[in-house]
Amino acid sequence: MEITKVGSKPSFKGPKDWFTGNVWADALFDPNESRKVAGTHVRFEPGARTVWHTHPLGQTLIITSGSGWVQCEGGPIEEVHAGDVVWFEANEKHWHGATATNGMSHIAVQESLNGKMVDWLEEVTAEQYSKSK
Repeated sequence: MEITKVGSKPSFKGPKDWFTGNVWADALFDPNESRKVAGTHVRFEPGARTVWHTHPLGQTLIITSGSGWVQCEGGPIEEVHAGDVVWFEANEKHWHGATATNGMSHIAVQESLNGKMVDWLEEVTAEQYSKSK
């Protein structure tokens, strides 16, 4: 058994290569010799969002507070709220973040494939994001 105590890992600011706007994250658990899954609690201020990205084995988001937007490439922008669960298929290009007026937080869970969990791509433009409104 392993217990990771709250506060044992420092919060970190979301890197500009991965996010637009103010984003804070807390690593909850990382892959290890017997676990291929990682989990992170991510908090987005209003207007903040990820860049476009993919995951080699998919990603699950558990929305824990607020309201946000999620989109897969070529699909509609969907609004999500606390309690919703979102699944992105393996290699499905997508983004997620807060709405323009409300913050949002989620727990992101993704598996590692050969040590890789995500491919970060280009920024979600202001024009793409404004279509969320």
